[in-house]
This record gives sequence, structure tokens and C-alpha cells, in this order.
Amino acid sequence: MRARGFIYTFACILLVVAADDERDEANKLQVEVLSGQTDDCQKAANGDQLSIQYTGTLADSGKKFDSSFDHGKPFKFKLGKGQVIKGWEEGILGMCVGEKRTLTIPPSLAYGDKGVGDIIPAHATLKFDVELIDIEDGPGDADEPSPNIFKEIDANKDKLLSQDEISEFIRKQEEGSDQPVDDDAHNKMIADIFKQEDADKDGFISYDEFSGPKHDEL
Repeated sequence: MRARGFIYTFACILLVVAADDERDEANKLQVEVLSGQTDDCQKAANGDQLSIQYTGTLADSGKKFDSSFDHGKPFKFKLGKGQVIKGWEEGILGMCVGEKRTLTIPPSLAYGDKGVGDIIPAHATLKFDVELIDIEDGPGDADEPSPNIFKEIDANKDKLLSQDEISEFIRKQEEGSDQPVDDDAHNKMIADIFKQEDADKDGFISYDEFSGPKHDEL
């Protein structure tokens, strides 16, 4: 499954900052149920393949930064597999098909102090209007492994990620988005990733250093 939109792409390449276990009230996820919730519906559960329509805005300004409607189709992902930001993992769990919610997501459950280029500022609280369109929970779905993003990025299969490999991977994801990222923002993202991931500062991110989705075997 290819990454689509900023939510999946940048979660996978580690611009998501881990949430603190102890968050104060201002840093907690807020979920507002708008319509469509019933007691007897099938509810979204971890392992389900979901189709979601969404529009994301910056909470402080109301500026839209991404929307599935701009991409022309619902966004699909597997819940509970680390394919989306933590605010979505928590805020969409338990939704009914046809239900609409507004999620107000603090930075600790979104893109933290990194942001996403010039699209999402650092320390930004995000708002998402989401509607669950469909749930697919075919046999064995819950046990399917998450994508091996390390393997996807490692073009020359040397078990090391170079700046060029990560740059090329991100460029491919940007090509599928309606929100272009300029060269300065792109280069800043690369620098931020290496600052966070390249523990020994040798200019490469090893398999052990990489903290994104990967399998135990290469």
C-alpha cells in the first residue's frame, strides 16, 4: 500500500513526536461526535481497514492544510498499525460507518515540535472533520504486519538509509499530494529526520536507528 496524503506519509518517516504518557488537560485529544453514532453499529477496531473522508485545518487559524476531497477519494488505512498520527489512532477508534466527528489534536499526538515543512507549523494543534465511510475486516486482517517503510526507502538494499534515499522517497509521496512542498521545506524535513534518527551522526540511518515502521527481518 502506497502512502497518500500528509497524515500517512510523515507519520511513517518519523516527523511524529511520541506523546507523553502524562498529558495535562490542554494536551489531551478532544473528540466531538457530530452525527451518526448508534449503539448497535459495527465499530472501528484495531486491525480494521478503514475508508475516511477528512478535512484538516490548523486550530489557531482555520487554514486548511489537507483534505481527502482534494484527492478525489476517501483515505484508506489500517487502524492500530502506526500508519497515521496518534490523534487519529485514538480519535477514530470506535466510530460507526456514517459517523462524523471533529477531532482536536494536540501537537503531542500529531507532528510535535517538528511540524511538516511549511504546511504544518511546529507545535500546531490540528482539527480534523472526519467521516467513516467504510470498514473492511476480512479474515486475517488484524494480524497483517504494518508496512516495512525501511525496506521501501532502502533503494540499494545496503541496510543503511542515505539522505538521497530518504529525499527520493519523500519526493515520490509529495508527487501524489495536492499540497506541494518547496525545496527549502523539503530539505529542512530531511535535516530534521537525520537530526532525530542518525544517533551516531555518520550520515546514514541504520536499521537499528530507524524508529519507523519496519519488520524484524530485512
